[in-house]
Amino acid sequence: MAQDIETEAAEAQERAARRDQAVRAAVEQGLLGPDAAVVGLLDVTGIRESAAALRSAFDAVLPPGTPVLHAFAVKATPLVPVLRLLHEAGIGAEVASPGELALARAAGVPPALTVLDSPAKTPAELREALTLGVAVNADNPQELDRLDALIRSAPTRSPLGIRVNPQIGGGAIGATSTATETSKFGVALRDEGAREWVVRAYLDRPWLTRLHAHTGSQGIPLGLLVRGAAEAYALAEEINARAGRRQVDTLDIGGGLPVNFAAETTAPSYAEYARLLAERVPGLFDGRYGLVTEFGRSLLAKHGTVVARVEYAKSAGGRRIAVTHAGVQVATRTVYAPGAWPLRIAAYDPKGRPKPGPEVVQDVAGPACFSGDLLAEGRALPLLEQGDYAAALDTGAYYFAHHYAYNSLARPGIHGFAPDGSGGVAFATVREPQTVAEVVAESGGAHASALTTLGAPGSR
Repeated sequence: MAQDIETEAAEAQERAARRDQAVRAAVEQGLLGPDAAVVGLLDVTGIRESAAALRSAFDAVLPPGTPVLHAFAVKATPLVPVLRLLHEAGIGAEVASPGELALARAAGVPPALTVLDSPAKTPAELREALTLGVAVNADNPQELDRLDALIRSAPTRSPLGIRVNPQIGGGAIGATSTATETSKFGVALRDEGAREWVVRAYLDRPWLTRLHAHTGSQGIPLGLLVRGAAEAYALAEEINARAGRRQVDTLDIGGGLPVNFAAETTAPSYAEYARLLAERVPGLFDGRYGLVTEFGRSLLAKHGTVVARVEYAKSAGGRRIAVTHAGVQVATRTVYAPGAWPLRIAAYDPKGRPKPGPEVVQDVAGPACFSGDLLAEGRALPLLEQGDYAAALDTGAYYFAHHYAYNSLARPGIHGFAPDGSGGVAFATVREPQTVAEVVAESGGAHASALTTLGAPGSR
């Protein structure tokens, strides 16, 4: 364990050094500046390291040859180049919409390495998944009825299962707790008659071979995540005992490993989680069950940074305020729920170098037209001045890829970075910055007269 801590500390230091070098290089190469006031940066080296850490953590506790699919939760960072990078690092895709499935396919993720989870799948979405051979977890009895009809009409090679909600409680953030008593996800296992219905559903359908349970994500303690997996394992054992054979052959335990937003270090680690699972649910790791995971935030968060230029620096009521170009449009959760989603902020000078100097209590504000658009409030940082840069750290998941078009603010460009082999930094475009013309087009620009001519006097 001590060695794990030392290794993580060294990795965190290296990650911070790569980020500092990338911010400076972004300024030097013109990716940041007066004409590019906000940008997202992705650490390719760090992403590869996270994927490797996930795979090795579970390999260390599973018997050789155990079927394992680590499926990245596409909702965390829905960017095709990211999905391609993860796929090449041995990671599949967990999708929750037709759009996410299309992104995974565009990235080259095979259907056999793709899982469809969603509480609101249409018949057309289910039909597409079954035709492709994508794994599907039915969310509720009505969806299972749809699968019955589709399978009767055409055979499928898709692995199929049911999602259950073990109803074991929530964590520190209600919105990311998915195993509460009234969660909208899955079959509520402790409701009257529900467990027996699930068991009977499997006994009546030999093609149901997977079981899925996901306890939650940010704010969920490791003990609760492990308990959720234990509940799924116990149910699988019950189903198989009643069936008299190993009908359920794969358990999908979801993702949800929380991210430490308070420091550079990665805590908890995949290795810590896998060891705890193996200790408390040993039957899950004895080779009788295949395993699926659906990690998202924990794979990407530490490897993304939103960097924004300080346009103005001012004072109000004795408080210093740095007005930047990054706010609610890129950090929606942080702005609207700062207590649950605080972000670390790093200060850089106009050349992109870490800014020295005494810390000053100040607000880091965004560009949107409401007072609460703050990346950080009352934060002690080196004084941010006009032309400096403020970087929102740990934003590789659920931040710059989830644009919120407040004030019709354009989506920022996103660039991956890696060493160039000569001591410098090379960048690759992941997503082009949105243009003002594209903003107009998305806002109905081609239909400007649609309403003025609708029902106008003399029109038919």
